[in-house]
Amino acid sequence: MRRILNGIFSVLRTGCAWRGRPLGRMPHEYPPWPTVYHYFRVWRIAGLWGRIVTTLRERWRIRLGRQPTPSAGVIDSQSVKTTERGGPHGYDGAKKLSGRKRGCPLGSMLVDTLGLLLNVVVHVANIQDRAGVRLLLEPVKGVFPRMQKVWVDSGYTGTGQEWIETTMGREVEVVKHPPHPRGLWVFPGQEVDWSLLARPKGFRHLPRRWVVERTIAWIGRFRRMSKDYEFLPASSEAMVHLTMIRVLLARLAKQRA
Repeated sequence: MRRILNGIFSVLRTGCAWRGRPLGRMPHEYPPWPTVYHYFRVWRIAGLWGRIVTTLRERWRIRLGRQPTPSAGVIDSQSVKTTERGGPHGYDGAKKLSGRKRGCPLGSMLVDTLGLLLNVVVHVANIQDRAGVRLLLEPVKGVFPRMQKVWVDSGYTGTGQEWIETTMGREVEVVKHPPHPRGLWVFPGQEVDWSLLARPKGFRHLPRRWVVERTIAWIGRFRRMSKDYEFLPASSEAMVHLTMIRVLLARLAKQRA
């Protein structure tokens, strides 16, 4: 069973195909690829990957002196390109990208304030965030009773924010970029202070939003996640769960050592 798990993690980390090598074979230290893929599929259908993430996440939070379940969360989405492998996909006009969105409800990701995955839903990229937020949060309704607040970006304003507040009963805070001044009224002969129109230079992180962006960066370290290679969105969600399993296992093992 350990060899089977290592074979699954090898596909995730290296980005190779399930057949992986010439003659359709995985490296000799792993079982045949049909066996490895069979267990990946069976455990995906059984929802095992998500349950493992939940167990590891709660253990890590307890080790940090926190409650097992979070009191707040952060939502964001990520659009990724699909390949000619096929499967459901759409066009994200904002990012000018054809593919899928990764994360929770409408192609977004729900994480706690530590950046640990709470839920993920993969859907076509042409579904707007505010339209699909219920896909993300309805499956976890009642799962996190302590959660009272969520931070979102401006893509969730309007109907998305209203649904979270009325249906889920949670406070919503929209984190936006600071407005850029576009002009300045001056009278004839008045001296102009051009510094008022200067835009700040360099990288600026937004409060709370950087947490979920960092989680997306963790996912991007695994080559299988550079694009959406999976035919089924459910397989893409399972791969996201696998990345979080690897992150949490590395932390728990390092602290134990």
